[in-house]
Amino acid sequence: MPSSARPPRHAGSQRSSGRPAKSFHDPLEGIRRDGDPDVDIFLTGTVFFDIIFIGLEAPPQRGTEVWASGMGSGPGGVANMAVACSRLGLHTSLAAAFGEDLYGDYCRQTLSIQEGVDLTYSRYVTGWHSPVTVSTVYDRDRTMVTHGHITDVQARLVGQPPRARATFVDLGVERQPWVDTIAADGGLIFADLGWDPEARWDMGRLRESLSGCYAFSPNAVEAMSYTRTDSPIEAVKALSDLVPLAVVTCGSDGVIAHDRETDTIVHAPAVPVEAMDPTGAGDVFLAGLVTSTVAGWPVGQRLRLANLAAGLSVRHFGGALAAPGWGDIASWWADTGSKDPALTEDYAFLDEILPDYDVPEVSRAIATLGFRAGR
Repeated sequence: MPSSARPPRHAGSQRSSGRPAKSFHDPLEGIRRDGDPDVDIFLTGTVFFDIIFIGLEAPPQRGTEVWASGMGSGPGGVANMAVACSRLGLHTSLAAAFGEDLYGDYCRQTLSIQEGVDLTYSRYVTGWHSPVTVSTVYDRDRTMVTHGHITDVQARLVGQPPRARATFVDLGVERQPWVDTIAADGGLIFADLGWDPEARWDMGRLRESLSGCYAFSPNAVEAMSYTRTDSPIEAVKALSDLVPLAVVTCGSDGVIAHDRETDTIVHAPAVPVEAMDPTGAGDVFLAGLVTSTVAGWPVGQRLRLANLAAGLSVRHFGGALAAPGWGDIASWWADTGSKDPALTEDYAFLDEILPDYDVPEVSRAIATLGFRAGR
């Protein structure tokens, strides 16, 4: 296996069966062939250093101080999806700029060493500090404060992209020529476009940006705003004219998608969990969708895995480091999913997909970074 495509290495303890734990599970093992791309998913975007406060009873008010009962830190932004893909067993490559500061060092080392993400296309940027986001969580929702500066280096990171089974692009930035090359070659492009701060919701621009893309997965408010429709199902029907796989996420109502290949609309309900922090859940959802798509699963199973991955992620805080691995999914199935009649039928396919060996737990966010070794 090429060094740039090493499987992720995760810290953690094995489950209690007593069998030796393998370090990862490869969901594509049965379809890998000689001559396949070294990379399963290639991503570009901005990496933030995230600080998350949880357990607030109310949002901070002017002139007051609010104490949080919990805190986590870790890489965020596009790192959320990169870590989630790697933890699900995809050979993941990321093109991102990193600041030459302690935050940048930490994010890069966490992604590369701890999570096994290939950073061949990433670069340190001299004189540029890492963007930082502080997220405060209360009432199962969040507010965020971000500081950072745009660097033009990001647009120059990729000349010729690696061969990859799938590619993720952020439509919020100017589309680069290499994306058009992938689209022209029939590549599998998953696209995302965040909130429109100007509230223009330009459908013409969206259509142009999605040219050649395979999948688009906005939330319900974004989808209805772009399509000028009054319901998620009407929105997904409108979006299905733009991409082969149109997906609209609906929070606690689950997800709805139109698959052009089968000309079907599929709804998958959300997985009931005790939510702690929604940071990065959308990115984890997309990682589950990408993983199951390149594995060749039916669309209904793809949506269910994506829902499950996102649902398991909100049980922890910390964005990227809240993303589940196959060990978390196997534990959920053994402890909850297979015992709940409402979930058993929907997720019975996991019996055929989950590894028959123990996979260790993944690392979680902690309140600080750079602990010195004990003396």
